[in-house]
Amino acid sequence: MLTLAALPLLLSSVPADWPQWRGPKRDGISTETGLLQSWPESGPPLVWKATGLGGGYTAPAIGGGSIYGAGYRGEDEVVWALDEKDGTERWSTRVAAAYREMEYDEGPRATPTLDGGQLFMLGAAGNLVCLDAASGEVSWSVDIREDLGGRMMSDWGYSESPLVDGDHVICTPGGDGGAVAAFDRKTGKLAWRSEELTDVASYASLVPIELGGRKQYVVLTGLSVAGVAAEDGDLLWRAERRGKTAVVPTPIYCDSHVWVTSGYGVGCSLVEIKAEGDGFAAGVAYSNRTIKNDQGGAIRSGDHVYATSGPLLICMDWRTGELVWRERTLPRAALVCADGHLYVRGERGRVALVEVNAEEYVEKGNFEQTDRSEAKSWPHPVVCGGKLYLRDQDVLLCYDVRAGE
Repeated sequence: MLTLAALPLLLSSVPADWPQWRGPKRDGISTETGLLQSWPESGPPLVWKATGLGGGYTAPAIGGGSIYGAGYRGEDEVVWALDEKDGTERWSTRVAAAYREMEYDEGPRATPTLDGGQLFMLGAAGNLVCLDAASGEVSWSVDIREDLGGRMMSDWGYSESPLVDGDHVICTPGGDGGAVAAFDRKTGKLAWRSEELTDVASYASLVPIELGGRKQYVVLTGLSVAGVAAEDGDLLWRAERRGKTAVVPTPIYCDSHVWVTSGYGVGCSLVEIKAEGDGFAAGVAYSNRTIKNDQGGAIRSGDHVYATSGPLLICMDWRTGELVWRERTLPRAALVCADGHLYVRGERGRVALVEVNAEEYVEKGNFEQTDRSEAKSWPHPVVCGGKLYLRDQDVLLCYDVRAGE
């Protein structure tokens, strides 16, 4: 009886997980509740600060009591693991030389992916590496530029966060050999490439979906949005959609529709995919320039999508593309959603708490992040285990956002 009585306490003490880019479902939405519904003037309390991480724009991945990320330390690209309780370093591993042949060369961009005791990271130069999550020991590494002839739409370094699905880890090298590639997660051996889709790679990450009885991966490039079959990379559908300079935000999928956005004046589009016989057909339901999102990503809640476009936070009707409201707020901000609120982080370091509200803009507090670097605050915020995590180059800040009793 004592053991059973203690079980709820033990379960509640198990850390929540945010094992990959934009969370468990790659949608930027946390399922956590019991969080602060407003912030004091000074912001939520700081729990701990980790320093010495190395430069970079990597957002953290969290699982099993550890926090994972990557950075440049001198001329080395390293992957590291921190203790979730206090931010102390558990291990760090050199995985490649620091890639400097790009703008914003402070460090890597991609978020590691944690799955089944393995950690997968795509470095800025295109080095896809698998590490043991407990020890940091490298299991295998593949150079998707040199080994696969990978090509990008512009050279700010590979930024995609690897997708793990079953026995494979999947990413987008781009190029004539096939835009998307799948590797055996145990050995790193190439399993397949999307030979019919040969777009160069953008900076967006893949999204897995089920549609018409087929498991597939949605890929957004600078030329199109497409779906490739999970089992062999065959092209299932494609809609032309031209981006400019850098296409970064992750696609959003719901009910046979894919919503995409990118900056540099391009805007957003909703693509409808229909099963037709043994195949699929894709058509653009609408395209407009209401949301021109550079790199901060978008959140879909119900029939609405929220994202920043320059200095504006915008609420748009997901199905029609009509503007609902817009508010001048934090410039080029990154978003994550938890417990009915958007955590909005501007590229200059200020963070705001905003209601998920399809009728009006309601801000519930904001604060200026401490320990600001001179670089842009581009790493996306993460909410996990009642904590808010903010990466800023060499520093990771952990704030307590749990509501009091």
